[in-house]
Amino acid sequence: MSEAQSIQWFPGHMTRTKRQIEKYLKQVDAVAEIVDARIPVSSRNPDLDRLIQNKPRVILLNKSDMADAAATKDWVVSYQQQQISAIPVDCKSGRGLRAFQPAVKAALAPRIEAWKQKGMVGRTIRVMIVGVPNVGKSSLINRLSNGSHAAVEDRPGVTRANQWFPIGKGFDLLDTPGVLWPKFEDKVVGEHLAFTGAVKDDVVDTEGLAARLLELLCRLYPDALRARYKLEQADFSQLEGWQVLELIGQKRGMLIAGGEIDTERASMMLLDEFRGGKIGRITLERAGKVR
Repeated sequence: MSEAQSIQWFPGHMTRTKRQIEKYLKQVDAVAEIVDARIPVSSRNPDLDRLIQNKPRVILLNKSDMADAAATKDWVVSYQQQQISAIPVDCKSGRGLRAFQPAVKAALAPRIEAWKQKGMVGRTIRVMIVGVPNVGKSSLINRLSNGSHAAVEDRPGVTRANQWFPIGKGFDLLDTPGVLWPKFEDKVVGEHLAFTGAVKDDVVDTEGLAARLLELLCRLYPDALRARYKLEQADFSQLEGWQVLELIGQKRGMLIAGGEIDTERASMMLLDEFRGGKIGRITLERAGKVR
């Protein structure tokens, strides 16, 4: 198996984001943390636990339409065991989002009751949306806010400033720019984020990244991989990731002068298809079995 890449990416605006989160936490009642259902561990910034501290929290397992449904159910149970509410959602289609406001209100139940005792019936609930880049924060807000649109692009680092969005009577969302930690202590975490597009492709070795992804897919989802790329005869137990990449390039006719396989083109195609859910419903990190 090839070695994991050491991936580092920490744009300057992310330092400012940390300060902004600390500043605005005083103005919100709860935090909604969006994670990628395919990599629930790697897409949770460990710094957020320190920043958020004891604020009531709801976790949204976004892109669950592209994740392994059984694995997602396991993650929901795992979070529940930690006394954290978790909801599988697809922010682009809106699936699962009806459960968002009820989940926030349930997390805030003691506080809402205290407001009522003070005569603050109907007080606006303010929720901060946090998450690493490209995890779906803007898509969530656009689905919930009915006309107040946040910028959405399929690349990390688009949201650059805090913005308030009303999502119905008595409910406001605060969007924040995506925030990554300065250094990935675990190389696997950096790679998993790169697989899903949370790290810009221009700071990684895409061919090495594709080979590493294939090693995971050969182990976790061999049937889906064989079906997508017509590799029925391949014995993955005998192949390295780069060899599977060459087989895929050959199957797709990605050749350059002299009949050599264009592995760079094959790598970008593979990453694009994984990120688009075309290989199948895949979860790379399992509850209780993170690696």
